[in-house]
Amino acid sequence: MLGKLARQHDPNVLVGFDHADDAGVYQIAPDQALVQTVDFFTPIVDDPYTFGQIAATNSLSDVYAMGGKPLTALALVCFPDKADLEILERILAGGLSKMIEAGCTVIGGHSIRDEETKFGYSVTGLIHPKKIYANQGAQPGDALILTKAIGTGVISTAIKKEKARPEWIEAAIASMTTLNKQAAEVITNHVGTASQAVGSSEARQGFAVHAMTDITGFGLIGHLREMMLASNVSATISASSVPLLEGALECVNQGHIPGGLNNNREFAECTVEYDSEVPATLRTILYDPQTAGGLLIAAANGKQLLSRLQAAAIPAAQIGEIREKVRPLISIVK
Repeated sequence: MLGKLARQHDPNVLVGFDHADDAGVYQIAPDQALVQTVDFFTPIVDDPYTFGQIAATNSLSDVYAMGGKPLTALALVCFPDKADLEILERILAGGLSKMIEAGCTVIGGHSIRDEETKFGYSVTGLIHPKKIYANQGAQPGDALILTKAIGTGVISTAIKKEKARPEWIEAAIASMTTLNKQAAEVITNHVGTASQAVGSSEARQGFAVHAMTDITGFGLIGHLREMMLASNVSATISASSVPLLEGALECVNQGHIPGGLNNNREFAECTVEYDSEVPATLRTILYDPQTAGGLLIAAANGKQLLSRLQAAAIPAAQIGEIREKVRPLISIVK
């Protein structure tokens, strides 16, 4: 809808909504820019404190995906008029725990009465104008690396239906409450530049990150599609190499499919071609909408980056590679 509105022209906008990037970036000084993002949603787990943690982790993720450092946050609250305020207190406390972990200060917020609870944050961070990671910039030959397993959407649907096993819930919550802070620090501490959207790439420690995003509501294929279109390249994904949360495939087999997965598939599958040996369940899970998902990274010399991430106890995996622009945009092999 934003694309239908009159365009604003401001030379200080380094990253806008043109390429569906994770956050906006606005330059305020020669060596300093703001990263700004906002996200909120309805509860996906029963425990209020855990819901607050997940919402905060998810809201912070877009700043990390751009290579920024979260600075301040404003809470966004929708809460039923007659609901127990102790529940809201627990949600806010859970969110604050993750903001403290991120070193991000909550400085206020806004609340309204609503029949359905919703919670999240608007987050502002800092970044160097020439060290921005964006969707645009992936290059042929780059490795595609994913830092978290996928499957939170189907598992959350199973939770709502009271069909999820305790071990599935535990693994999904652990993933959704793990900040992308450490993974982002591995990247920003060892490479000197960002995507070609803002500056040229230069490897300092054996690898160079050309593009980066996080996997959230559009699923792995949806966010990969955005990166490929912005970078004018194509990708090959090895479905068997994509890390999956425990129980994710079982949820697909049992029919615990969220509406968002079907929407993602309907929208993005036209750009995808599958090898005949890729099972139907694996094809399906690639469109699963994620909450607080991992980082998707296009990097030269990906083995070095993967080694550093794994050495930092981040469950990263190489899931594919970037190719020259061809049809189909995304090829899925076994």
